[in-house]
Amino acid sequence: MSMVLRAFLDRVVRFGTLTVHTVGGSFEVGNGSAKRICIRLHDRRAALQLMTDPSSALGDLYMDGRLTVEEGSIYDLLALAWLNLGLAEPPGPAKAWAALRHATRRLSQLNGLRRAEKNVAHHYDLDRRLYSLFLDADWQYSCAYFEYPDQSLEAAQQAKKRHIAAKLWLKPGSSVLDIGSGWGGLALYLEHFCEARITGVTLSQEQLKVAGERAGASKNVSFHLQDYRDVTGRFDRIVSVGMFEHVGLPYYDTFFQTAAERLDHDGVMLLHTIGRIDRPGPTNPWMARYIFPGGYVPALSDILPAIERSGLIVTDIEILRIHYAETLKAWRERFLEKREVARNLYDERFCRMWEFYLACCESAFRFGNLVVFQVQLAKHLTALPITRDYIAETEAVLEQKERTRQSRYSCELPLDAAATARRAC
Repeated sequence: MSMVLRAFLDRVVRFGTLTVHTVGGSFEVGNGSAKRICIRLHDRRAALQLMTDPSSALGDLYMDGRLTVEEGSIYDLLALAWLNLGLAEPPGPAKAWAALRHATRRLSQLNGLRRAEKNVAHHYDLDRRLYSLFLDADWQYSCAYFEYPDQSLEAAQQAKKRHIAAKLWLKPGSSVLDIGSGWGGLALYLEHFCEARITGVTLSQEQLKVAGERAGASKNVSFHLQDYRDVTGRFDRIVSVGMFEHVGLPYYDTFFQTAAERLDHDGVMLLHTIGRIDRPGPTNPWMARYIFPGGYVPALSDILPAIERSGLIVTDIEILRIHYAETLKAWRERFLEKREVARNLYDERFCRMWEFYLACCESAFRFGNLVVFQVQLAKHLTALPITRDYIAETEAVLEQKERTRQSRYSCELPLDAAATARRAC
């Protein structure tokens, strides 16, 4: 089996240096360049699984401790894999599995209301103390916006909220629908600095609880346990950050048609979503099984036809490159610093799963095919200024407000005492 695995990896690893220890012997593949990575497969069946379906098996083997990284880290191994994916395709059964998943991708994303609720609960209704270990103080669980090298995660997440607010072109008193409102940070920012009235909807009971606690008795911010398809009324603005990945390809028409119906005649919408820079493809099977069931990362060619059919107008598209890689790097490093706390909350297998998830995503955004799309939409051509200058101008105004106003929501997340060990505000 060791010789067969070596032949397989020889076809895949053209760049870099990978040493592999198996129960049948050891070998090295690659061209001897870059950082040396050394892994150990602890049983014969692990090698067979890795060759048959690597995109699914690698995460399983790492979670179960049947594959360990003895030199380097799991992030280094995944980065090596991404760097080589552009040079060679996995041979044999692995290629066949990828083709089958692409052909059946719609079936895995039939996210009706009940299934959507279950999928959201799987990831977002985990113990809130877990998220406190690695997120910023405002619990922004989406791509930050890094304006310069070495910017802190907290500052970059604040810049993300500012950037989105500027693109929404809000007026005092504007009504905003926040689809997928998370723990409430963006809604509270828009209320505090833009004087908007926010209605947030989420399917996560845990996120709803935290967001409601943060909003308190505010008359301008409300959060609801509600599917976007069940929202009624009209809004001046719609924003959706990090939620579209859970909609499912078969529901894109429904999503944008609903947005068009909910948006007022001179309304503006901002969609912030993970996207692919290449053609449409299947969801990683390991990620779909353990992290984001029902999830799908779209290509622009998936999104734009549904927007056109809805009658909405695309007014701006921005591609955020590398920003999410830097965000995930910060999350991964913070998580590893507090790994022992996470293990006490769950167990060792969960920690390996979470580390693999963060490392897998970071490497895909840094070396692979993932970026973030910010798609701005409107109902009419005159809903926004005709140049993009207003974005930077509005950001400057908001940044000045941030310096002079005490933000009500800063450091107010209701965490247990054990969770606050991550950092003090």
